[in-house]
Amino acid sequence: MDLAYRRYVPSEVDDLVAFLTGDTWPFHGSAVVDPDRARQWAADGRFDNEETRSFWIAGAGAGETLGLVRLMDLGDGTPVFDLRIRSRYRGRGIGPRALTWLTRYLFTELPLIRRIEGTTRQDNGAMRRTFLRCGYVKEAHYREAWPSDDGTVHDAVGYAILRRDWASGTTTPPAWNDEYPPAR
Repeated sequence: MDLAYRRYVPSEVDDLVAFLTGDTWPFHGSAVVDPDRARQWAADGRFDNEETRSFWIAGAGAGETLGLVRLMDLGDGTPVFDLRIRSRYRGRGIGPRALTWLTRYLFTELPLIRRIEGTTRQDNGAMRRTFLRCGYVKEAHYREAWPSDDGTVHDAVGYAILRRDWASGTTTPPAWNDEYPPAR
């Protein structure tokens, strides 16, 4: 299936609310989004403002939206993103293709960006594999940093890709053993 990406516009707020409230998002802050909360997020500019751009993910020729990519912190050198794929389309390779697309989009459209960051819960194996498959490198492990609605606190894992690694098709691992002075 070919994918198409189309910029979200604020006049599509009803479609956005339907998308966010019509599925569950188990690896996001709230697995279930309340319609009033979704409308407030949209009214606050959370999906479209000077530093945020959102894009619908659609299957070419399909009438249904498959997902949503939200690109944030576009005013500095290290943007982050939120990627949501409808549950019935998960596991079909859309996530890696969307991550590849957003990486290329950010590095080609915004030349001052040096790196792109993403964070996921430790137990989100599909997204962690997607990061690695797309050239992102694990840079951080935050213990008990991701609270869930049910009170459970999960570890969070941070990944990033450098512009130079993306351009060369390589990966540069962090210097994990750089403690100074050396541990005794």
